[in-house]
Amino acid sequence: MRSASARASGRLSQWDDAKGYGFITPEGGGAKLFVHIKAFGLRPQRPFIGERLSYREGQDAQGKKRAVDVQSLEPRAAPPSPAPRDDGRALLLIPAFACFVLVCHLLWGVPNWFWGAYSAMSTATFIVYWMDKRAATRGDWRVAEGSLHALSLACGWPGALLAQHLLRHKSVKREFRRLYWLTVVVNIAAFVAVFTPLLR
Repeated sequence: MRSASARASGRLSQWDDAKGYGFITPEGGGAKLFVHIKAFGLRPQRPFIGERLSYREGQDAQGKKRAVDVQSLEPRAAPPSPAPRDDGRALLLIPAFACFVLVCHLLWGVPNWFWGAYSAMSTATFIVYWMDKRAATRGDWRVAEGSLHALSLACGWPGALLAQHLLRHKSVKREFRRLYWLTVVVNIAAFVAVFTPLLR
């Protein structure tokens, strides 16, 4: 990749933090420039929409224009959004669900493989969350949020809940949290429908 010598300035007008890329609108007018998280180098905070930036115009391997060597022109970082208070009470849902499954096993005979499925999927989901957090720190490509929700839906929601609490990952974004809790409700409802007579 090559870059022009002259620097220009603009504002970050679009940004997808989960995927690590966005677009800069030049201050002097013109087409928006693609920018990847790696172009920012090492910096203490994530890019944010509206941030004023200095950059050089470069090209990728296909000859498409993109911003490189990006530097912030803001006097200070954007103030962080207040995170919702997490006192760990949500984690009580895991032992509560385990007790519920045990009761259902004693009453209606839940298959023994069920415990292994939840344990395996929860472990796999926790690992994927950890990998995604590491990717976010390094500025690498991220795991799609849809994939994280799919793992939660496929019996991995206990591992996702542990990862959100212990790793402090995906625990602030409200839209993500709403969809996560929807996967929990759907998963538990599916368990009740399949393994108990409660919804029959």
